[in-house]
Amino acid sequence: MTTKKKVVVLDYGFGNVRSAERAVARAGAEVEITRDYDAAMAADGLLVPGVGAFAACMAGLKAARGDWIVDRRLTGGRPVLGICVGMQVLFGRGIEHGVETEGLDEWPGTVGPLKADVVPHMGWNTVEAPADSAMFAGLSPEERYYFVHSYAVHDWTLEVTNPALRAPLVTWTTHGERFVSAVENGPLWATQFHPEKSGDAGAQLLTNWIETL
Repeated sequence: MTTKKKVVVLDYGFGNVRSAERAVARAGAEVEITRDYDAAMAADGLLVPGVGAFAACMAGLKAARGDWIVDRRLTGGRPVLGICVGMQVLFGRGIEHGVETEGLDEWPGTVGPLKADVVPHMGWNTVEAPADSAMFAGLSPEERYYFVHSYAVHDWTLEVTNPALRAPLVTWTTHGERFVSAVENGPLWATQFHPEKSGDAGAQLLTNWIETL
């Protein structure tokens, strides 16, 4: 009998934890919603959701020791998946309404306002994923994913100079302008869109993640 992988959805007050729980369970994992440090550290995978303002999410993460949990897991090569603002906080900083907030700084970069005729970017859109992406394995380039956000990362600035290290795989989407819509970087994966709300395509993406745990 194959043992199900254990995924913790980090409950720090800023995310659609129930929809994430249901989607990950349907994708084949055992799921627990908790902010317990030991449970989050012991899980095969950690999912960090996020909804709302960058600054509020960062405050909630720090109150739940989520910043420590993410850092310790990644230091040990333990998988983490960030979704929506849960992806944005992985970057160096966020600027909302002129207020700058430090992020988790796993990747350099700034989250700023999305420049488009219609904001927020709400609804279905395609992505431009790298050909060798494990995240989008088995998925057509025509697949659409569900977005809802007003801020994004517009530039990818991380340079990998060590040839022994694999450069992160960056996926892009266009809504008014191009922005980063997903990143694969070793044990750290993240999406700007909501895979848990993206139908069969999102379910396949979550299955791909679980299979890496």
